[in-house]
Amino acid sequence: MALLTAEQIEAADDRQWEDVDVPEWGGTVRVAGMSGTDRNAYQKQMLVFGSNGKPREVDLTDQLARLLSKCLVDENFKRLYVTDKQVKALGAKNGAVLERLARVAKRLSGLGDDAVEDAAGNSEADPSGSSTSA
Repeated sequence: MALLTAEQIEAADDRQWEDVDVPEWGGTVRVAGMSGTDRNAYQKQMLVFGSNGKPREVDLTDQLARLLSKCLVDENFKRLYVTDKQVKALGAKNGAVLERLARVAKRLSGLGDDAVEDAAGNSEADPSGSSTSA
């Protein structure tokens, strides 16, 4: 298999999404995985930095709504929730529904349960530091 060029990588449409039935809301929503840039911004948004510029704590306020605001999109992949007021309104919805949708958003975005802690540098290093190539 030939190695890809930068142009081929950039041209590839690698976005992932799922349409998820939400009977509690009377319809279906589209959940899209975040881009790498959006994912990093989401993780950074969860961190509270100290005066030394290092992460001091994790802010879990409206964490599910903040995640879903980056992942709930329309059929043209335009985000449904953009403003802080909209995110607050989303956060007021049923927590079980938000959690169910957040599981899909995390999976599609490559976020594990400890992703924010990893971003803050609070998790242990991966024990396998070596890699081999064929």
